Amino acid sequence: MGEPPPWVDATFTELMAEMVADQAPRVFAVVLEFGEQTDAQIIAWGMELDEGAYMTTLDGRNQYMLADPENALMYVRRRSNTTPHLVWASERRTL
Repeated sequence: MGEPPPWVDATFTELMAEMVADQAPRVFAVVLEFGEQTDAQIIAWGMELDEGAYMTTLDGRNQYMLADPENALMYVRRRSNTTPHLVWASERRTL
C-alpha cells in the first residue's frame, strides 16, 4: 500500500486544529490592584476547563483546582488597600 494522498493529511490536520480551537480553555489572570487604580500586578494565571478551573501562582509554588474560575479570588490573601480581580485574557483590547 502506498502513501495516502497529500490532501488527506492536510484535511485531517485542519480538522485537528479546529477541534483544538473549539475546545481550548479560556485563560485568565488574577490581578492585584493597589490603591484605587494606582498600580496593578499579575499574581497568578489560570485556565477554565470544561468542569472547573486550574490556577497557579507566578512562582508555581501554589496550584489550585477550582470548581469555578471566580473561586480563584478566594485564594488571594487580603491586604489593606488592595483589590483582587479576575481578568480574562480574551478581553484584551487595542487602543
